[in-house]
Amino acid sequence: MLEQIISKTKPAMEKAIERFKEEIGKLRTGRANPSMVENLTVDYYGSKSPLKQIASINIPEPRLIVIAPWSKDNLVDIEKAINEAQLGFNPTNDGQVIRIAIPALNEERRTDLVKVLGKYAEVARVAVRQAREEAWDEIQEMVKEGQLGEDSKFSGKEKLQKIVDEYNGKIEEVREKKEKEVMEI
Repeated sequence: MLEQIISKTKPAMEKAIERFKEEIGKLRTGRANPSMVENLTVDYYGSKSPLKQIASINIPEPRLIVIAPWSKDNLVDIEKAINEAQLGFNPTNDGQVIRIAIPALNEERRTDLVKVLGKYAEVARVAVRQAREEAWDEIQEMVKEGQLGEDSKFSGKEKLQKIVDEYNGKIEEVREKKEKEVMEI
């Protein structure tokens, strides 16, 4: 019974880490990354679609993104979506593909990005703790109802804390890797 409650928390914690990775993937570093633009919504024949569904996104050089739409008719719409997103990019349209040159970051912008990265990491840690609290409440409720003993309650708390520490370690590992990438010149 206790193991079921604890195992139910893992998907929520995994989801928190995945969301964290998704958010930091959008952070602009000095390097080109498809995740910077792949989820931009583009007006595609009257409906909004993510860019990754209507074009291929390639990184031929570390500071260049090349977007090749499936249909050349969408070049203008894609360029418009990039400009409206205010990502600080200046796309160039040559009639075949859209090229986005990623400018180098200055030191001030790098430190700002590290602060934003820290905020995203804290949001992920809060989501992990929230999953732990939900499981803890469920365990305490079962103790009140007499379905679990006091010993099980405390061993459950220890197991939950070990899982939280494990996931916080994963979050920190991802944060440090991204911070290193951001601070790299």
